[in-house]
Amino acid sequence: MPFNPVPPFARDTAVIKVRLAEDGWNSRDPERVVLAYTPDSYWRNRSEFLQGSDEIINFLKRKWSKEHQYRLIKELWACEGIRIAVRFAYEWHDDQNQWHRSYGNENWEFADDGRMKRRLASINDLEIDESKRLFHWAQGRRPDDHPGLSDLGL
Repeated sequence: MPFNPVPPFARDTAVIKVRLAEDGWNSRDPERVVLAYTPDSYWRNRSEFLQGSDEIINFLKRKWSKEHQYRLIKELWACEGIRIAVRFAYEWHDDQNQWHRSYGNENWEFADDGRMKRRLASINDLEIDESKRLFHWAQGRRPDDHPGLSDLGL
């Protein structure tokens, strides 16, 4: 099992935590993703408010049934103590094969055991032409040599 940093976070441990979260979400496996959160974790995702593992799993199943070819990159913005701020972008297409790039920021707060107890996400969607896609890797974990958000100019 990979090293799972716990608070308080320093920059190096926060970077690891962010990459682990990215890897989990790129798995598109709600049962795997939810393990990184406390059982009573509270989320604000766009205009939805969720609490607890069951609501999170149901939300992720709904999300990934609509967002096809989902690929995500997260990047550390700031960290202090039990909190990490992240910026991210992900690309996906809908049922009509219209591509989107979704941009956002997340604020995370962690329990002592390193699981996230609060996730507050603000997200905006932009329709893009398929030729404008920047995230090109096989479905799943982003390869280590694939550029990050800053490298891509996002």
